Amino acid sequence: MLNEGQIQEYRREGFLSGIPLMRHDQIQYYRDRFDALEAREGRDKSQVELVDRHFEEPFIWRIATHPGLLDCVEAVLGPNILMLSTHFFCKYGRQENFVAWHQDLRYWGIDPPVEVTAWYAVDDSDRENGCMRVIPRLHRDRMLQHGKSDQQGNLLSVNQEIDVCPSEEEKAVDCLLKAGEISLHDGMLVHGSPPNRSGRRRCGLTVRFIPTWVKPLASGPEGTGMRWRAILVRGADPEGNFQLQSLPFPLETSRG
Repeated sequence: MLNEGQIQEYRREGFLSGIPLMRHDQIQYYRDRFDALEAREGRDKSQVELVDRHFEEPFIWRIATHPGLLDCVEAVLGPNILMLSTHFFCKYGRQENFVAWHQDLRYWGIDPPVEVTAWYAVDDSDRENGCMRVIPRLHRDRMLQHGKSDQQGNLLSVNQEIDVCPSEEEKAVDCLLKAGEISLHDGMLVHGSPPNRSGRRRCGLTVRFIPTWVKPLASGPEGTGMRWRAILVRGADPEGNFQLQSLPFPLETSRG
């Protein structure tokens, strides 16, 4: 569980980074499982198309619902938690693919816009291989207009991009992660990531969470083609705002 200082930092800045989650042997185990999935699916698909595979792959479910990860999410969202989705982002070395500045919740169709993303590092994520960058505190009180990126290689689903001015971009912070660590970021936080300039892969699993009192908008997630398959992963669901999916695998209770 996060301590009070970390909780306050998250609420103030909109993110936390470098949170230890897995032991060394677990880190290698989950990397091996992803490597096998990547070999089956191919690099092109593994880059951004492995969405909601926790319904089929036990290892993804176990990362996404690790008790330590859920403890961190509970500390900032409260006790009743829905998991909306999982999504791998995999950037391969010396390519020009990038993620433009954006707010996650611009196209997600939920109200109010309250969400936290946990980003699990399958590989080390650093400046050289294109780690996530965030702009602390920036515009978390309102949804910004997103245009279209005029640069080739944007990995976002509808090529969305926020026009961030130089003075704002100067405040950007790198979310440096060792494999087996997680970061948390608010769904309204402006963030993105540059190209991978290294010869190393940069793979991470994003896991999206909301409190049960958040509602889906009637129109659904705008522009993404997503339809949320929400699962109750902690607490109870007294509001019943989503049609819940059954647990694909049992929830772990031990951090071992």
